[in-house]
Amino acid sequence: MERVLALASQHPVLIFSMSTCCMCHAIKTLFFELGVNPTIHEIDEDPNGREMERVLLRLLGRSPPVPLVFIGGQLVGPIDRVMSLHLGGSLVPLLKEVGALH
Repeated sequence: MERVLALASQHPVLIFSMSTCCMCHAIKTLFFELGVNPTIHEIDEDPNGREMERVLLRLLGRSPPVPLVFIGGQLVGPIDRVMSLHLGGSLVPLLKEVGALH
Protein backbone atom coordinates (compact mmCIF):
# COMPACT_ATOMS: atom_id res chain seq x y z
CA MET A 1 0.00 0.00 0.00
CA GLU A 2 2.81 2.41 0.88
CA ARG A 3 4.41 2.02 -2.55
CA VAL A 4 1.16 2.81 -4.36
CA LEU A 5 0.50 5.90 -2.23
CA ALA A 6 4.12 7.03 -2.54
CA LEU A 7 3.97 6.77 -6.34
CA ALA A 8 0.67 8.64 -6.39
CA SER A 9 2.02 11.47 -4.25
CA GLN A 10 5.07 11.96 -6.50
CA HIS A 11 3.15 12.72 -9.72
CA PRO A 12 0.39 15.17 -10.65
CA VAL A 13 -1.38 12.42 -12.63
CA LEU A 14 -0.67 8.73 -12.18
CA ILE A 15 -2.44 5.97 -14.06
CA PHE A 16 -2.09 2.38 -12.98
CA SER A 17 -2.56 0.33 -16.11
CA MET A 18 -1.98 -2.99 -17.82
CA SER A 19 -0.35 -2.82 -21.22
CA THR A 20 -2.93 -5.14 -22.82
CA CYS A 21 -6.07 -3.53 -21.35
CA CYS A 22 -8.31 -1.68 -23.82
CA MET A 23 -9.93 0.47 -21.10
CA CYS A 24 -6.44 1.46 -19.93
CA HIS A 25 -5.60 2.49 -23.49
CA ALA A 26 -8.80 4.57 -23.63
CA ILE A 27 -8.06 6.45 -20.41
CA LYS A 28 -4.45 7.12 -21.42
CA THR A 29 -5.69 8.45 -24.77
CA LEU A 30 -8.12 10.80 -22.99
CA PHE A 31 -5.36 12.33 -20.89
CA PHE A 32 -2.98 12.64 -23.85
CA GLU A 33 -5.70 14.33 -25.94
CA LEU A 34 -6.35 16.79 -23.10
CA GLY A 35 -2.64 17.71 -23.22
CA VAL A 36 -1.71 15.94 -19.99
CA ASN A 37 1.46 13.88 -19.77
CA PRO A 38 0.47 11.37 -17.09
CA THR A 39 2.85 9.01 -15.38
CA ILE A 40 1.80 5.52 -16.39
CA HIS A 41 2.64 2.52 -14.27
CA GLU A 42 2.08 -0.71 -16.19
CA ILE A 43 1.58 -3.21 -13.40
CA ASP A 44 1.95 -6.18 -15.74
CA GLU A 45 5.50 -5.00 -16.45
CA ASP A 46 6.38 -4.50 -12.77
CA PRO A 47 8.20 -7.38 -11.03
CA ASN A 48 5.92 -6.75 -8.01
CA GLY A 49 2.85 -6.33 -10.19
CA ARG A 50 0.78 -9.10 -8.60
CA GLU A 51 1.20 -7.57 -5.15
CA MET A 52 0.41 -4.12 -6.53
CA GLU A 53 -2.70 -5.51 -8.24
CA ARG A 54 -3.93 -6.86 -4.89
CA VAL A 55 -3.37 -3.44 -3.28
CA LEU A 56 -5.30 -1.72 -6.07
CA LEU A 57 -8.14 -4.24 -5.69
CA ARG A 58 -8.34 -3.37 -1.97
CA LEU A 59 -8.34 0.37 -2.72
CA LEU A 60 -11.00 0.10 -5.38
CA GLY A 61 -13.08 -2.62 -3.80
CA ARG A 62 -13.90 -4.22 -7.12
CA SER A 63 -12.35 -5.94 -10.08
CA PRO A 64 -10.68 -5.19 -12.44
CA PRO A 65 -8.38 -2.81 -10.57
CA VAL A 66 -7.16 -0.99 -13.70
CA PRO A 67 -7.21 1.58 -15.04
CA LEU A 68 -6.97 3.43 -11.77
CA VAL A 69 -6.24 7.16 -11.76
CA PHE A 70 -4.72 9.34 -9.07
CA ILE A 71 -4.70 13.13 -9.51
CA GLY A 72 -2.75 15.30 -7.11
CA GLY A 73 -1.98 12.25 -4.99
CA GLN A 74 -5.68 11.52 -4.47
CA LEU A 75 -7.53 8.48 -5.76
CA VAL A 76 -9.94 9.68 -8.43
CA GLY A 77 -11.01 6.22 -9.45
CA PRO A 78 -11.54 3.89 -12.32
CA ILE A 79 -12.52 4.83 -15.86
CA ASP A 80 -16.22 5.36 -15.12
CA ARG A 81 -15.46 7.94 -12.43
CA VAL A 82 -12.86 9.73 -14.59
CA MET A 83 -15.25 9.84 -17.55
CA SER A 84 -18.03 11.14 -15.31
CA LEU A 85 -15.76 13.97 -14.14
CA HIS A 86 -14.76 14.72 -17.73
CA LEU A 87 -18.31 14.76 -19.08
CA GLY A 88 -19.42 16.87 -16.12
CA GLY A 89 -16.72 19.46 -16.80
CA SER A 90 -14.81 18.86 -13.57
CA LEU A 91 -11.76 16.97 -14.86
CA VAL A 92 -9.96 19.84 -16.62
CA PRO A 93 -10.24 22.23 -13.64
CA LEU A 94 -8.93 19.46 -11.37
CA LEU A 95 -5.99 18.87 -13.70
CA LYS A 96 -5.24 22.60 -13.77
CA GLU A 97 -5.43 22.77 -9.98
CA VAL A 98 -2.64 20.17 -9.61
CA GLY A 99 -0.50 21.72 -12.35
CA ALA A 100 -1.01 18.96 -14.91
CA LEU A 101 -2.57 21.46 -17.36
CA HIS A 102 -1.88 25.14 -17.88
